[in-house]
Amino acid sequence: MAFYLPSSQGEWLAWTVGVITLLFGFILMFAPGISLKILRLNAPDLRANALSSVRATIAGPYIGLGVACLLFAQPFLWIALGCVWGFVLFGRLISMMSDKANSFYNWIAVVVELMLAAGPLLFAFGFIA
Repeated sequence: MAFYLPSSQGEWLAWTVGVITLLFGFILMFAPGISLKILRLNAPDLRANALSSVRATIAGPYIGLGVACLLFAQPFLWIALGCVWGFVLFGRLISMMSDKANSFYNWIAVVVELMLAAGPLLFAFGFIA
């Protein structure tokens, strides 16, 4: 098995989102306290059980999907990656509407998450070659 490098602009876009997803997962895995502060989820009495939950339930799926996308580079994996970021975006929008979380930080996150969702989906469905 050889390490796959993309050959077209669309593949590079999807592959880059896979790398970003993997890096996001690594940051969550190896620096969960800092990650929670960046995500504005800081709790004053953070316990070891909370950190293990961040590593397991938040970091694990991002790392797993990122590695699978980079190793196998199959269209269904790009669709899965786009869907993951799309539902991250959907959750944020729901929170902004129902929890009154309409802030500048959330609008920046909406733009970033929209780009991360669009890249692999546009490539997987043939809108970008």
